[in-house]
Amino acid sequence: MDLGDTYEESDKLTIMPLNSGGLPDQLLYSDRDIVASLDHIDTIDFHQELEVNGIKFSAYHAGHVLGAAMFLIEIAGVKILYTGDFSRQEDRHLMCAEIPPIRPDVLITEATYGIHIHDKREEREARFTSLVHDIVTRGGRCLIPAFALGRAQELMLILDEYWDNHPELHDIPIYYASQLARKCMAVYQTYIYAMNERIRNQLANNNPFCFRHISNLKSIEHFDDSGPCVVMASPGMMQSGLSRELFENWCTDKRNGVIIAGYCVEGTLAKQILSLPTEVPTMSGQMLPLKCSVDYISFSAHTDYQQTSAFIRELKPSYVVLVHGEQNEMLRLCGALQREYEDDETCRLEIFTPKNCVPVNLRFRGEKVAKILGSLAHSAPKEGQTISGVLVKKNFAYHILTPGELPTYTELATTVVNQVISIPFTGSANLLKFHLALLAGSVETVSQKSDNVQYRVFDAINITWRPQQITMEWQSNPTSDMYADAVQNVILRAAMQGMPPRGLPHLIEPNKEQFRSALEVALQDAFGIDCLEEEIIKPDANHVIVHVDSHVAEVNLCDLSVSCKTNPRLEHILQVMVNRLNHCISAM
Repeated sequence: MDLGDTYEESDKLTIMPLNSGGLPDQLLYSDRDIVASLDHIDTIDFHQELEVNGIKFSAYHAGHVLGAAMFLIEIAGVKILYTGDFSRQEDRHLMCAEIPPIRPDVLITEATYGIHIHDKREEREARFTSLVHDIVTRGGRCLIPAFALGRAQELMLILDEYWDNHPELHDIPIYYASQLARKCMAVYQTYIYAMNERIRNQLANNNPFCFRHISNLKSIEHFDDSGPCVVMASPGMMQSGLSRELFENWCTDKRNGVIIAGYCVEGTLAKQILSLPTEVPTMSGQMLPLKCSVDYISFSAHTDYQQTSAFIRELKPSYVVLVHGEQNEMLRLCGALQREYEDDETCRLEIFTPKNCVPVNLRFRGEKVAKILGSLAHSAPKEGQTISGVLVKKNFAYHILTPGELPTYTELATTVVNQVISIPFTGSANLLKFHLALLAGSVETVSQKSDNVQYRVFDAINITWRPQQITMEWQSNPTSDMYADAVQNVILRAAMQGMPPRGLPHLIEPNKEQFRSALEVALQDAFGIDCLEEEIIKPDANHVIVHVDSHVAEVNLCDLSVSCKTNPRLEHILQVMVNRLNHCISAM
């Protein structure tokens, strides 16, 4: 019988119980799932920050077992501390759980022991060694059911030191009977520097995990069950395995004793014998008389009420989510914490005790901060300045940059869409230019030949006239597309109307003062009387200053150009208004 196989099978039965039919497809996960998960595991050191898809992880010592970690998780600025199993009490080899140097928004913590308070370490160690001493000196066998990792190593340190100080016990053997515990011992002997200062100081003389009075029991066949001894065997709750087998062999002898040294779940044999029944069931269903002594000493490396409460007081989270505990213990802990903190103005707690598979919904209002990158960051922004760019969100980070710099700072590629439209047109180039001038005000002649004339309007749309056809070209964007629609409508209207019978009318250059008066009326009608003030009109009378909300725009009466540095959209709206007003006055 291999103890490692027994423990492994016990673990599977505990973690992944089959349904009543024992169907494999009802397992929570399979061996294949475990192997597949290995490709998604990243290693992290304590106090190191690791970012995965915008979620930040930091690990802190939890003090539960060697290597146990609490994780601080930051998602979009919300900080969540998940303690897992933790202990704030330093023992013989482990440091206590750390207090992270931040205030988490959410604390997810265990409620294993509810409102119970552990004994002091010195008191429980003295009681433990006294019980073991009494059992073996009366000729009995001492069974200590223990999990392979964590408490087993703590108990072995205590027993090895006690045996060292009591020569009369040297002839009584101590065994730890677990293949997994044996493998764990190699890890403990290696990672001494991950333990507390006491263990590290002992290393100067000897490795404290190289025990002098404790040996490994490879299998039940190698066990000489002929006299007093101490055996630590897994599993800790005696639901199966070697600890259950030894218990069934020893429980009928009053000289023997069982010491339960850790947490017990309802429904397990370890929990059942604490009530000292007269009989106990065997694995085969038979009943055996319980004559051996049964004692309970909590060496559990789980936090108690005092540790949990002090931990919460240090961190002052807004929300506490209690997990890992029986319902009654969890509700007792919740009630005690609410009573303790109900009048504490510095620590307002909202506590949740969700059942398995029940989500907890929390709402957070955090500020979204965008970093400016590239050329937009070359100069410091000024108060009231509007910055235009592309807002890029990656995971939970925001950046603002120019469209042309997207390939530099992101994995995004930029493309340019050039639009080309051909429109049948039988009119002359002059007819086309006349209608374009009515729309845009200013028409730039790019090139002119007898059979090919190219115009440009709005500094964006190129129009090429050829006999019987007009071609429009522009770089597509929301503004240019809007201008292109207007130009296309003008061309179609000109094609339908043709040349006026009396020829093209002459466009009159408007009087500057006349134009200013008409513009002021139009602006006040569109944006309100307060948009224009006499004192902000420049003395040279060549400019009109327009205030719209917090933006300021300037209209040049000489070339009819509009400038607004803080709002390009307002600039376009005003430019269209100026052009249309100019067309109306020019045609009069």
